[in-house]
Formats: sequence, C-alpha cells, structure tokens
Amino acid sequence: MPAIQLNPAQRKDKRSDAHHLDPVVLVGGDGLTPNVVKEVDLALTAHGLIKVRVFSDDRAAREGMLQILADQLNAAPIQHIGKLLVLWRPIPDKEEAEATDGKGRPRVVKIVKFSKSGNHRPQVKKLRVLGNERVAQGGEIKRAKRRITSVKKLAQEN
Repeated sequence: MPAIQLNPAQRKDKRSDAHHLDPVVLVGGDGLTPNVVKEVDLALTAHGLIKVRVFSDDRAAREGMLQILADQLNAAPIQHIGKLLVLWRPIPDKEEAEATDGKGRPRVVKIVKFSKSGNHRPQVKKLRVLGNERVAQGGEIKRAKRRITSVKKLAQEN
C-alpha cells in the first residue's frame, strides 16, 4: 500500500498537533520487527497521529524506517526530527455493528436512593434493564412506547 501524500500545509497542521504528544512506540536495537510494525499499526488505528522513538544512531536507517512504516501501514510520514518519527493515518470509522450494539442488549443499572433523614446509608439496587426499557425518576423501569405516527405518514410509507 502506498503512503498517504499530504501537501505542506496539511503536514504543518499535523506537526503542530503532534508537538505535545509523547512517543507511543519505542523501536529498540532489533529494528523494525513484525511485532513493532503490529504495535505501530494498532497505535495508528487507535490514535491516528503518533510519535515513534527509534533508539538507533544511524540517520539513514531511521529515514528508511519512516518510509517502510509509511508504505506498509498506508500512513503519511509527517516528520523525522532527531530520533522521533511522526506518522499519521486517518482513524477508521467505527462499524455500524458497534454503534448499534449498546441499544439492543440488556445492561445493569445501579440505582441509589438516599435516606430522607440523612442519618442512614443510601440504598443501592442493581437492576437489569433491557434495550427497550429506561429508568425513570425514582428508580422506576418503564418500557418504551411505540411512537404514534399520523395517518398521512403511514399512507406515504405504503
């Protein structure tokens, strides 16, 4: 996969965004092992913009590592300054399955009721709430009602 190409203005923005970041991946004396490449890939997926510290004194080797990582991981090489490499790749959108996952499954909700006098401990209850239910004020569980639509909208759908 080829590396992402950025224009100088975009690269400048990414450099300024990366200024305060700490290195996420450290490359030791063994160089770019498959495990290091895997960790860089995971960090790019999670963060998008990362710094990699290379513990090598050979400048040409560090430049080569930057190009290899950019090519293998489809990332943009942002900066190579000293022993730090900065890489960027857009964060992939979360899949729809993950986004809708929280709605349908049961979840455990903790309800805390405080005593009226203030001298006693609060009562803590754990309740199992299904996807079509909600917790109302006072700890009551209510089911979601089906939304009523107008006759005109029903006719348009059919």
